[in-house]
Formats: sequence, C-alpha cells, structure tokens
Amino acid sequence: LDPSKLPPPSGRQGVLFSEHIQPILQKGCLDCHGPEKPKGKLRLDSAAAVLKGGEDGKVVVVGDSAKSLLVYAVARTQVRSMPPKDKGEPLSKEEVGLIRAWIDQGAK
Repeated sequence: LDPSKLPPPSGRQGVLFSEHIQPILQKGCLDCHGPEKPKGKLRLDSAAAVLKGGEDGKVVVVGDSAKSLLVYAVARTQVRSMPPKDKGEPLSKEEVGLIRAWIDQGAK
C-alpha cells in the first residue's frame, strides 16, 4: 500500500455515510457489492456492511484511510481496481478524497 499514489483526503468536515458516501458507492459499486449476491461477500450498501468487510477481511481501517483497502481499490491503485474497467467509470479524485475523509473522521 503506497499512500503517495492516493488523492488527498477531502478537507470537508462532518462527512457522513448516508449523505456523502452512500451516493458515491451506489453509483459505482452496488451492481457487484449490493445486498443480493455481493462479490467477495463484500457489501457496500450501508456503513455497517462497509465496516464489516468481506470474505478477505476488513476493507476499512477506521481513522486511517491510508491503510484502508477500500480506498486503494476505488483509487484504482491495486490489482483489484474498483469498479472494474469493464463495469463503469472510475471514481473521481474528489470522490476518493471524500471516502478518505469519511474514514479518517471515524467512518460515522
């Protein structure tokens, strides 16, 4: 994991899952990681599900986005880049930054 390859966290304070993060994940992730047959048993449709992780373990380290696999996947710096190139547009740097801010602020 190389944090230098990630966009910086957003400077926005008070980032909330329901208001800021859920719409981003709905747009790019729920086709494969929704409630019905989630790939890798990883659901991204609720904050609790995101924090629970999937069959490979947790994808969020609360308070430390630079150690959170979810951030690397959506920033497309990993082998498992999300969403896959054939499944949709990548998240913008701003969207990844919001996800980072949410995690760094305690993933509320």
